Amino acid sequence: MPRIILLCALALFGTTALAAPASAAPAALFSDPVYDYTTAIRETVYVDTTLDNDGNGTPDRVVADIIRPREAATAGVKVPVIMDASPYYQCCGRGNESEKKVYAADGTVTKFPLYYDNYFVPRGYAYIAADLAGTSRSTGCEDVGGTEEVQGAKAVVDWLNGRAVGRTASGTVVTASAWATGKVGMIGKSWDGTIANAVAATGVPGLETIVPISAISSWYDYNRVNGMVNPKVSSVPSLHSTVNGRPSGTCTAVSSALSSGAVSNGNYNSFWNARNYAISAASVHASVFVVHGMNDLNVQGVHFGQWWDALAANNVPRKIWLSQEGHVDPFDFRRAAWVDTLHRWFDFWLLGIDNGIMTEPMADVERAADVWQTSAQWPPSATTTVNYVLQGTGNPGVLASSGAGSGSLSLTDAPSLSEANAVSSPTTSRTGRRVYQTPVLTSAVRVAGTPTITLRVRSSKATTTLTAKLVAYGTATRVNYRASGEGISTLTTQSCWGSSSSTDDACYRDTAKVVSSAAQQVISRGWMDGQHRDSLTTTTAMNTSTFYTITFKLRPIDQVIAAGQRLGVVLTLSDPEFVSNHSTGATVTFDLAGSVLKLPIAPADGLAAQSLTAAPVVVDDEWSTTAGTRFQ
Repeated sequence: MPRIILLCALALFGTTALAAPASAAPAALFSDPVYDYTTAIRETVYVDTTLDNDGNGTPDRVVADIIRPREAATAGVKVPVIMDASPYYQCCGRGNESEKKVYAADGTVTKFPLYYDNYFVPRGYAYIAADLAGTSRSTGCEDVGGTEEVQGAKAVVDWLNGRAVGRTASGTVVTASAWATGKVGMIGKSWDGTIANAVAATGVPGLETIVPISAISSWYDYNRVNGMVNPKVSSVPSLHSTVNGRPSGTCTAVSSALSSGAVSNGNYNSFWNARNYAISAASVHASVFVVHGMNDLNVQGVHFGQWWDALAANNVPRKIWLSQEGHVDPFDFRRAAWVDTLHRWFDFWLLGIDNGIMTEPMADVERAADVWQTSAQWPPSATTTVNYVLQGTGNPGVLASSGAGSGSLSLTDAPSLSEANAVSSPTTSRTGRRVYQTPVLTSAVRVAGTPTITLRVRSSKATTTLTAKLVAYGTATRVNYRASGEGISTLTTQSCWGSSSSTDDACYRDTAKVVSSAAQQVISRGWMDGQHRDSLTTTTAMNTSTFYTITFKLRPIDQVIAAGQRLGVVLTLSDPEFVSNHSTGATVTFDLAGSVLKLPIAPADGLAAQSLTAAPVVVDDEWSTTAGTRFQ
């Protein structure tokens, strides 16, 4: 029925309804830009929620700024909605160019950030940029991943389906039944993508699909790391303060509750459990298109990994793109292919156009700058777990895929040891680290999934940090995700994606990949606090005379270590760049016979992938290790 409606609408305005894009199969269909963007209806609706966490005695209201095709409304043609719910529309901006909403005198939006409105409104969609509760013009108080935030965004979906009340600025009740089909797709990067995950986890009817980009699936795993604090990211109270749009004093109680709930220790508690969306994956009825940078040091790979696994366990329709960049939107690392794929994804799930996208490969994985490989499923079929054992105490030791581990070693904590020094020059003896390497690989090895490591250890202190880093050793040109742009550089040229108006253009600066030649690259990392070895909710001191067998996960990846390189694992204790520096000065003895690295190894055939884009590349002379990360 949505496809028939679309065809009728397009025929009404005298243009070719559907055509096949060059990148799609000959029989594929997609929506054309037949509606006038410049005359589109722009309006603001204040949606009532069921909450009142600012305590003013009235329901908190979420602002939904809407743009939709006027011709469709005139013809009585209902349209689906693409929505980006964000806390950033006024405080910080969206996208690579940090665009903010711009308002007319009557309060309607004259400029929407990003290209979603420019591109999709002419193609028969409405677009909503919703302010999360307590941000910009919405009331309530932002509770950073909590009930207020999630239920506020959900209320907009409910309003579009007639289950919530919406009002104009003057208080007049308005409905969406005359123009909205009720089908909604949520999209967004970082916090925006996180809220898409969260709303999907409520199982709200009408939410047909989500596209979470670099998104959090559990706030504990964003702010904490297996019992330790993540120093690379902002605290929950700080995030609240950054995006808070309410008058001074309005949200003091909520801010205090955030500080007490997100206690400074590493324990998992009810506060974090309420912000864990992966545990509610069974309630997800929307399809999910996951996009994530494997080298994202802000919203790290644990988020896409555990979310993906939970979705798979519940048979949720899904697709995934994994890139070599850091915290970067696909619009800025694979623009043309991304817009085309996103277009067909929304057409399929929101307009019901049978364009074949769900029969295409499930996964696209970037191997090197702009070199992509597809997989029919992810992790790939025939992926098996291979045990790598640690042998010897030489410099370096041997990482072997057969035989047994042997020997023992002692490491004394070296809290000033940087990651760069921990992983470089593997044949050099350095205090506080030990390197284990495979022999030179005679064929490529593909690690696709979540590595785990088991260490049998005895600590001289009641606790200690345990750190493991998976490293590809061998000089190669790689995407430099540690540079300031996290793998991209913004150029002076522009390209346009959609229709423009006098106040809102569809043109954005082009980007190029930033690459560097480096002798090694850390491809996955993992950490564990010794006193949290058995539980994240409570601590148990380590007996200094007892060996403990401790297993923890590294970040999920899909990386290829090429023939001629070596695969290595680097063991250290403290790692203050990535986890809170609570060095105890421990000396840890490792029983190598009881230690093993387990890697998900996928078939390595077909790795000579073709470049799918002609995007330019910027070459750095140095591999930067000092760049910070950004949440947005």
